[in-house]
Amino acid sequence: MSSLDELRNLLGEPAHRQSRPDDWTEVEQHVGSALPSDFKEFLNAYGSGVISGELVVFHPRGASPLLERMRKTHGVFAERRDRDLSRGDSEHTPYPFHPEPGGLISWGYDYSGDEHFFLPCDPDPDRWKIVTMAHEEGCQTFDGPFSGFAVAFVRRLLDVERYHGIEPEALEFLEPEDLDELVAAGEIGPVRPSFEPC
Repeated sequence: MSSLDELRNLLGEPAHRQSRPDDWTEVEQHVGSALPSDFKEFLNAYGSGVISGELVVFHPRGASPLLERMRKTHGVFAERRDRDLSRGDSEHTPYPFHPEPGGLISWGYDYSGDEHFFLPCDPDPDRWKIVTMAHEEGCQTFDGPFSGFAVAFVRRLLDVERYHGIEPEALEFLEPEDLDELVAAGEIGPVRPSFEPC
């Protein structure tokens, strides 16, 4: 089973969407390359939205179009990198950002404050890596593909302890039934795989 199939199994079948063959043309012209095929296939099926209440992804024709977000994100991060480099510090921003050659290409973010990018490290976009800029404190690299990254992200949220998300000090003040209510409401504990269009 491919990682894209596994992601679809975790999230459930998407609502029917009408995608057009030219949806990606403007974005890919801007980037100067095709984007990873599993990324486009996922977004064509699901559209813009939030994976498991945390990971936000953008389609070119969504309410927040991918190209607009790319331009804004690339500008903000390029300025940040320029400031870092002028101070002699490239530890937290080791890669340039598009449109610089080999620059990171924005595709989404998560509610923990991390930004997610493609690293165009191969002529074949399906071999690109994923780079996460974690809370402006550096980056982590994932070998890809997009769907494999998304599956790992969903599984990480699913495989947490029952009372994950609550301060340990608060546990002594809450009754077991209160904790059970928080878990049942999805406010703490494992996050059920889902996709919420936006």
